[in-house]
Amino acid sequence: MSSRCLQLLEKCKNIKQLKQAHALVMTSGLGSNGFALSRILAFCSDPFHGGLSYGYKIFRNIENPTICICNTMIKAFLLKDENFRGMEVYKLMLRYGMCPDNYTLPYVLKACANMKSLDLGGSVHGHGLKLGFVSDNFVGNSLIVMYSAVGEMGAARCVFEEISCRCVVSWTVLVSGYAKKGEVCSARLVFDEAPVKDRGIWGAMISGYVQNNCFKEGLRLFRLMQLSGIKPDEASFVSVLCACAHLGSLEIGKWIHRYVEKHKMPVTVKLGTALIDMYSKCGCLDLAEKVFDKMPHRDVICWNTMISGYAMNGNGEMALRLFDEMQKSRVRPDNVTLISLLTACSYSDMAHEGLHLLYIMCNVYHIEPKSEHYGCIVDLLTRARLIEEANAIIQKMPISGSSSEEAIAWRALLSAACSHGQVNMVEAAAERVMALERHSGAYVLLANAYTAAGRHSEARRIRNVMKNRGVEKTPGCSSIEINGIVHEFIAGEKMHFEIDEIQQLLEVIKKQLDTPQCSLSFDVIL
Repeated sequence: MSSRCLQLLEKCKNIKQLKQAHALVMTSGLGSNGFALSRILAFCSDPFHGGLSYGYKIFRNIENPTICICNTMIKAFLLKDENFRGMEVYKLMLRYGMCPDNYTLPYVLKACANMKSLDLGGSVHGHGLKLGFVSDNFVGNSLIVMYSAVGEMGAARCVFEEISCRCVVSWTVLVSGYAKKGEVCSARLVFDEAPVKDRGIWGAMISGYVQNNCFKEGLRLFRLMQLSGIKPDEASFVSVLCACAHLGSLEIGKWIHRYVEKHKMPVTVKLGTALIDMYSKCGCLDLAEKVFDKMPHRDVICWNTMISGYAMNGNGEMALRLFDEMQKSRVRPDNVTLISLLTACSYSDMAHEGLHLLYIMCNVYHIEPKSEHYGCIVDLLTRARLIEEANAIIQKMPISGSSSEEAIAWRALLSAACSHGQVNMVEAAAERVMALERHSGAYVLLANAYTAAGRHSEARRIRNVMKNRGVEKTPGCSSIEINGIVHEFIAGEKMHFEIDEIQQLLEVIKKQLDTPQCSLSFDVIL
């Protein structure tokens, strides 16, 4: 009878069948059987079965739960992102005098990391020290993740040093921790020190570079990874495609796409979205469309990325058409969808359509416009030469909690006012931007507006204010891809390894442009 009960538990496919099997377990006298109870709770913890509340009722009625049963319950709550309730189970364990093991602590530490609670994490760390588990790989690695999640990289490093026998995961989570905090140099030092480098640590370091906008460094490391004979996985490809999108490195992006097709890798939602984004930002909208059309599954991020691709390439009509398809597919739009659509309408001089979309979003999908949306609306109206209307809208914009978000809308009005030579509006918008953020753009635009209006003394005054406040103008930057290598040039910087040859060639071109024949030929062309 007991074997039959266990077989029924193994065959359960939904919560109704589980309840029937549980009733049979109880009537068979197996109500206190640890293995049977663990199987029931494991089923309840499965996100696809959705029986967590039922499982927790069973757990609370167990007189003497084993450590295995408690671990299963904590894990179940973690899988449902109910971290606080997972901690409650841990507290019950301690209250009943139960001793956590090296499986309990990693689950609990993960909950602390998810909640970003240094106090709780520190308490669990103390328990681990008393029990002698800190040198254990599982516990030590979880401690590193927890301290990294709350930004305590000094403590994370101390735990790392205490692990008696570090595995490659130990090095990987420390690299990820430093990268997430923005300490890329520290992450690279740890990466270089790692005695064994598997696909995971390579991917963590590449991802760290890309997350911190070190796109060139990410591509260089990807090349080193290839030379080391390590086969990249989906996560590495997504990071590299992001770098390609920002640098316009089309050839590397195409190579990744060919690699995926050659090795018959599944184009998941995440990988497909990264390919669409890369092709769109590199101006290859036809290739982005092909990837999008072949994808078997699409989430809202994927739809948004394709709509944004149409927007940045000035194809507002296709963006609106795709939005219609999105609605027919019953995918609910979000804040980002609205930004992408408003941008598409703005770039395509479709002010009327953009305002209609805004109405749909507010009244059909009940999406409350935020500062970013107001920025898009201002840009939409000013491109249609409705600058006064744009000014009226931004004055009614609700003040958000984030100054950087609010600055987006005011920057849009500032740029538009400069383009239309409305100095008074430039002054008002620039003053607001300066109050919200420390950036050179507002000062430069205001000074340029004064210069264009012939108010040179005021232009000099603004540049002096900028200098006195220590605000430096962000240098211009450009890049070009040659034979799969991205060359980046920053204004005023002479760091390129072929800078001498480049300058000599520029002198030759300049001399040719200065000759009368060359000037004549340009006049003819124009």
